[in-house]
Amino acid sequence: MLSQAPDWNTDGAEWPHRAHSHFLKAGNYTWHVQRMGAGPVALLIHGTGASTHSWAGLAPLLAKNFTTISIDLPGHGFTKTARWSPPSLSSVSRSVSESLAALDVDPALIIGHSAGAAIMIRMIRDGAVAPDHAVSINGAFTPFGGAAGVIFPAVARALYYNPLTAYWFSRSAGDPKRVAKLIDQTGSKISEPYIDCYATLLRRPAHISGTLGMMAHWNLSGFAKEIQALTTPALFIAGEADKAVPPKDTKIAASLAPRGTRQLLPGLGHLAHEENPEIIATSILSFASGEALCESKTGQEG
Repeated sequence: MLSQAPDWNTDGAEWPHRAHSHFLKAGNYTWHVQRMGAGPVALLIHGTGASTHSWAGLAPLLAKNFTTISIDLPGHGFTKTARWSPPSLSSVSRSVSESLAALDVDPALIIGHSAGAAIMIRMIRDGAVAPDHAVSINGAFTPFGGAAGVIFPAVARALYYNPLTAYWFSRSAGDPKRVAKLIDQTGSKISEPYIDCYATLLRRPAHISGTLGMMAHWNLSGFAKEIQALTTPALFIAGEADKAVPPKDTKIAASLAPRGTRQLLPGLGHLAHEENPEIIATSILSFASGEALCESKTGQEG
């Protein structure tokens, strides 16, 4: 019961874009992968606590120009592990690279949301991928400041290693009304289908454990140096209403990247790509094609 993971035959029976899903064994994991479209490969990496459903609106729009590939990260959604390992930034990045090798794909474009953006940059810096363009959506690149930087990871570790935590949390967190309140705290307003997907995942202790595991083992100290060494053309999208990652953090990240561009989107929160996939797709496609964006270059926005 405590290790119960989302079940593809029941929880995934009406999962967004189920027809485009398949499962792949690579490394220590059996990966849930969604693939659609044709053309150069665009890899989509979701953030902590999410899954492929986070890209349900954006992926089909990008699939008009790209072969989009999205995966459930280790410990998340329908990806299952054969052997436990601490989900640190380095280990998760290596595992995602292993999945790409098994898929035999070489992404021309990588899009990462929140923690997924840090994974994207680590993979590029490790030489595992060499995309033509990289896009961060509300990227989470800095540890919590002050006492929170010590206390929050410690609390996450304590909760993660308590076998009862995920079980008890799953008994109440899967209520769609509670999920909606949690989402509101990120500054986003998302539609009911997205809320239902999050609620489905949060009813399963294994998904909660995977989410806590990433929070407990994530070390972003010194990550600014990795951004400074990123030579890939990179677009840093920030939702102006984001309450999880302050927009000023995105501005700083974009200013550090040698070829970074920042775009600030009014009215959108942390889950900007779920709120308005159309505007996100327009920004990404324009950036990838070399067109000028609505916002000016790095450091010139407010």
